[in-house]
Amino acid sequence: MKAIIYCRVSTNKTEQETSLARQKQELTNLAKRYNFPIIKCIEEQMSGYEIDRDGIFQMLDYFSTGAADCLLIQDETRLGRGNTKIALFHQLQKLNISIYTVIHDGELEVSESDSMVLQIVGVVEEYQRKIHNTKIKRGMRKAIKEGYDPRRNLSNYDKAPGRERIPFPIEEVVRLRRNNLTFEEIASTLNGMGYSVSKATVHRRYQEFHKT
Repeated sequence: MKAIIYCRVSTNKTEQETSLARQKQELTNLAKRYNFPIIKCIEEQMSGYEIDRDGIFQMLDYFSTGAADCLLIQDETRLGRGNTKIALFHQLQKLNISIYTVIHDGELEVSESDSMVLQIVGVVEEYQRKIHNTKIKRGMRKAIKEGYDPRRNLSNYDKAPGRERIPFPIEEVVRLRRNNLTFEEIASTLNGMGYSVSKATVHRRYQEFHKT
């Protein structure tokens, strides 16, 4: 696995620089023991309760693009504290990122209380997506019932030679992806809107859209 090392101390005091250097060395040693190539080492001097940290967003960019798939931290408090820690744990779970710590000398063991909170957050987020999808489906069904034909908004550029392509609003797909819906959920939403499309078709058309 390709690793990101993340080191953090809470203040800008000069003496904290020693702590950062120690964290970096311990995490570098941890990466060597597991044969993880280090893609980037990020060091920050900010409060763990603060979510607006340049290093955090830099780290998430590496994970979101697939440039790295493993995070190395001294202990879970280096990532964050309080609600910030839970929010970051949840985001890393969604990205399927493995977390290794020095204190565990291996993969992070999430506490029972944090695990319970993460489960609750996941359930709430799932139901929020369902509510959002249901609202879209109900609104589209109502519009179609009242005479709205979504195909009128589509131009012929989306038709490939040889066979007719299934028309559907790619802008809606892009919007739903920005809301973190999966391609399966988007396909389900489009079917509820009257477009008979598969997850594979939605995924392929989404990739084509971003290549243009």
